Amino acid sequence: MTAADTVFAGSIPAIYDRYMVPLVFEPYARLVAKRAAQYGPLKILETAAGTGVVTAALSEAVPDAEIIATDLNEPMLEQAARRVSSDRVQFEVADAQSLPFPDASFDLVVCQFGVMFFPDKVRGNSEAHRVLRENGRYMLVIWDQVERNLATMTAGRAVAELFPGEELRFYERVPFRYHDIGQIEQDLLDAGFTDIEIETVELTSHAPSARDAAIALVQGTPMRADIEQIDASRLGEATDAAEAALRRFGGPSGFNAPMSARLVTAIK
Repeated sequence: MTAADTVFAGSIPAIYDRYMVPLVFEPYARLVAKRAAQYGPLKILETAAGTGVVTAALSEAVPDAEIIATDLNEPMLEQAARRVSSDRVQFEVADAQSLPFPDASFDLVVCQFGVMFFPDKVRGNSEAHRVLRENGRYMLVIWDQVERNLATMTAGRAVAELFPGEELRFYERVPFRYHDIGQIEQDLLDAGFTDIEIETVELTSHAPSARDAAIALVQGTPMRADIEQIDASRLGEATDAAEAALRRFGGPSGFNAPMSARLVTAIK
């Protein structure tokens, strides 16, 4: 993992929230919240909360629950706090691999599209196990392989063509390298979980246009930091290239492309 893969600074949080969240994160957030409501948790911890799309969905779906949403990135949490205003929701900067909470504090721990970035995934899972109460649930959403997430793959390839020799920065990125079901299950077993269910859930990423999708994927993610490291003056060119490639997914209802992720539920 390069440093750029965890950079969400400057204007990226606002662009991420406006374009990237509705494109790929909102559909899975609704699914997570619906599942969470079935369990009836009273105290929820969210790790890698980003700009709060899951936090907001959980707050609506489980109205009686107290939610603590955490992330390492303070600018992202500041954006999340603008999205969710509730006396039942707290935002706190915290490392998912070293949580500042007592043992057995939560009924549910949720992490959507965050564990892929953990340097030590077993440690992150172990912390979730530690803070869960007996029979508590750990819900994870993890990207499937990039070939099953066509918007990201298409945009990545288009940008990579502009920067010969830098293809891996834009195509096989960190978020799509942790998709093997056997590895995910083993990391949870090593963390102490024994009751594990892993589903592959295919949904559709939607945007008003290919332009919106290109802005999301090029300017609202760490891909932007990669481009700026190489040549900041080419950010617009990269966005245009991604837009041209993404037009294949356009239609009467706007931009639509298939996406796939693992939905994981582990019980303590």
